[in-house]
Amino acid sequence: MHSRLRSAANAAGFNEADGTLLVLSCGAEDAETILSAVVNGGLTTVDTLISIMTLCSVPFPEATASSLVRDVLKPGGQLLFYEHVLSHRSDVAWWQRFWAPLWSMAMDGCRLDRPTHLWLENLSTDEGKSVWIEKNMWGKEGVSEESLFWHRVGKFIKTE
Repeated sequence: MHSRLRSAANAAGFNEADGTLLVLSCGAEDAETILSAVVNGGLTTVDTLISIMTLCSVPFPEATASSLVRDVLKPGGQLLFYEHVLSHRSDVAWWQRFWAPLWSMAMDGCRLDRPTHLWLENLSTDEGKSVWIEKNMWGKEGVSEESLFWHRVGKFIKTE
């Protein structure tokens, strides 16, 4: 999806040449490499982290999200995400859990049964306070809550 991301970012005025866009080829769980790339790009942290169907497939999604938000996202920065997540409906969640092992084997580790949106929403500091000053989350337009491929979209702003 990198070429599509670059095209969309370029159309919005962001590009790698002037340092306003950084697209990495490492996994999201490699926070050290990500932070190193950010620092090598002349920054200490970033304004925006974007996660598009990423946290459904990393081995330790809660730790990955926590590390990226804590170490890479600047205070006041935003996390934008689009992830498929565990449904709040018990009947749909049952089927998601049923199909998840097979789906994961076929789709490179992707899990349909992770409550990623809740993990992100509930990220907290070491003192137990929310890392977010603003949280907005919604469903994908036109997708029924009965879908096994239920998605959540969100924009969260990190505390200052």
